[in-house]
Amino acid sequence: MKEIKLRNIIFPIWLLLFFPPLIFITLAGNFIIDSLVILGCFKKFKLVNPKPIMYYYKKSIIKVWLFGFLADFIGATILFVLGILGDSFGLSYELINGINYDPFSNPLAVIIILIAILISGFFIFLFNYRISFRELVEDLSLRFKLSLTIAIITMPWTFLLPTRWFYY
Repeated sequence: MKEIKLRNIIFPIWLLLFFPPLIFITLAGNFIIDSLVILGCFKKFKLVNPKPIMYYYKKSIIKVWLFGFLADFIGATILFVLGILGDSFGLSYELINGINYDPFSNPLAVIIILIAILISGFFIFLFNYRISFRELVEDLSLRFKLSLTIAIITMPWTFLLPTRWFYY
């Protein structure tokens, strides 16, 4: 007897990160990662004058965390729209399947997902530079380095995880 797989009812793993109850795990994980990255960056860039590191951390972590999640959501929305409406845009089944389930099965899917990750990273940078650290870090060069480093490290790299690793 032939095995039947219902692939169309399986959500991409990156999409599940935004639905209850996993969203709470995602939010907690993002908070921990953002905290570690912020504290590491503050230490690396010697952001201790005139106040201690924890002062800067307490003043910025909530903004960095929430805006980072918003930026991840922007990237996920792009992938979701392409995954759901891809055939309307003339995308092949193989490409849509690659975007949704196995990026490494299609080179163009990897490129599209990397573009979505970079867009999220751009927004992480922009939100941190223009909002989260605007009043906290007056030195523009330092604010740029800090925002860029946090963006690169905290981009939603999980978008590249093949869903098949978790379902098959």
